[in-house]
Amino acid sequence: MNDCCTPGSGRRYDLVVVGAGSAGFSAAITAAGAGAKVALIGHGTIGGTCVNVGCVPSKAMIRAAESIHGAKSANRFPGVTGSAKVKNWTQLIAAKDNLVQGLRQKKYADLLPEYENIDYFDEGSARVVEGGVQIGERVIVAPKIIVATGGRPSLPPIKGIDEVSTLDSTELLDLKTLPKSLIFIGAGYIGSELALMMARMGVEVTIICRSRLLPGAEPEISEALTESFRAEGVTMYCGSTYDACHQDHSGVTICIEHEGERLELTAESLAVMTGRTPNTEGLGLENAGVALDSRGAIVVGDNMQTSNPAIYAAGDVTNRDQFVYMAAYGAKLAARNAVASGAEVYDKSAMPWVVFTDPQVAGVGLSEAEARQAGFEVKTSIVPLDQVPRALAARDTRGLIKLVADRNTDKLLGGQIMAPEGSDSIQTLAMALNFEMTAKALGETIFPYLTTVEGLKLAAQTFDKDVTKLSCCAG
Repeated sequence: MNDCCTPGSGRRYDLVVVGAGSAGFSAAITAAGAGAKVALIGHGTIGGTCVNVGCVPSKAMIRAAESIHGAKSANRFPGVTGSAKVKNWTQLIAAKDNLVQGLRQKKYADLLPEYENIDYFDEGSARVVEGGVQIGERVIVAPKIIVATGGRPSLPPIKGIDEVSTLDSTELLDLKTLPKSLIFIGAGYIGSELALMMARMGVEVTIICRSRLLPGAEPEISEALTESFRAEGVTMYCGSTYDACHQDHSGVTICIEHEGERLELTAESLAVMTGRTPNTEGLGLENAGVALDSRGAIVVGDNMQTSNPAIYAAGDVTNRDQFVYMAAYGAKLAARNAVASGAEVYDKSAMPWVVFTDPQVAGVGLSEAEARQAGFEVKTSIVPLDQVPRALAARDTRGLIKLVADRNTDKLLGGQIMAPEGSDSIQTLAMALNFEMTAKALGETIFPYLTTVEGLKLAAQTFDKDVTKLSCCAG
């Protein structure tokens, strides 16, 4: 704990960063590296969402669920059989918590002494005031501020939802006992990942969504993933509306409208995964001239500056992408622009994204609909995984690869992958977009045989030829 910056002390910093998660640490470390004196103010648990309640714990639990599924699905290989189940849920949760605690300590708390230009304050809520930031009775003075306070799960406006048993993503990952049944509301990336995880843990899972599974993915991928979920016993109600819920001795019941029919669905609890709310309340932003959007998120320009020229923002608290690596990226830009008078701009044209379902879904660049909306004359190619030798050898052909290109120039515009190893393959396409490759150039690139990423080569070749008529490696 620091004793500097008590009111009237006059000690100044070059930058105050509010929030000590991935974005806040990225901003503070970047600014300190440029020689700036930085005050980093904690907002919630050090490490933020990703390490504490998001990426790290969820992916650890998802991998555990995958191991169960992998053992059970071993019989896809002739002569092989296997089985697995959750034996000790409490032990599994404890292992997840130990991982979180270790990473929080190693990658956040233990880093602070390594940066002599960063002073860390964790004394309660922060508020932007004239000339700096107030925490408790202290006023930390600085000419520039970066807000990186993150976000939190939110509840949808459903009648009765405040009176029934609900779980958000944080609570789901910290359950003391494994439930018998859950109804998931929302099928974005968080809902999709956690619903499949719980189904593989042995929970009876139902998903309700207003549109479709992964609405941001290509329709072909959404449809294929829905079929994969159903094959694993997940009940799906896509294109449904919901307006009320109640609870009694039998569990929580939600009323939905599906394909013109009124239904009542019951489970132990509702797992609500319908979005997140930015943490902007109580920061005094309204008095600082910082504009917010309809969600309450801070509106930032391409340089990460808010409507107040002295205040920047990054991460989930903003109206930008909700990915931890993009939060860190945006925070670096904000820090450079704030303390070094930089003019760097936020560029997501080659930003990869991944959904850790199984098969995994990953994408980069423009979807077909986005490319058409942007005015491109579009051409597309789709290769099902049953044309990819790696998938055939693994006896797991769930998925497909879709590429989007400019019909006039052959320049690649984007693509998406649904495959068991899609997350490790998408970066190749991201590099291709970053270097403005054409589909022809990608199709002529040498790829290692019997890899999932080789499917990108086949998809690129599919623009001009029938890959089903090629021998192995003939392309």
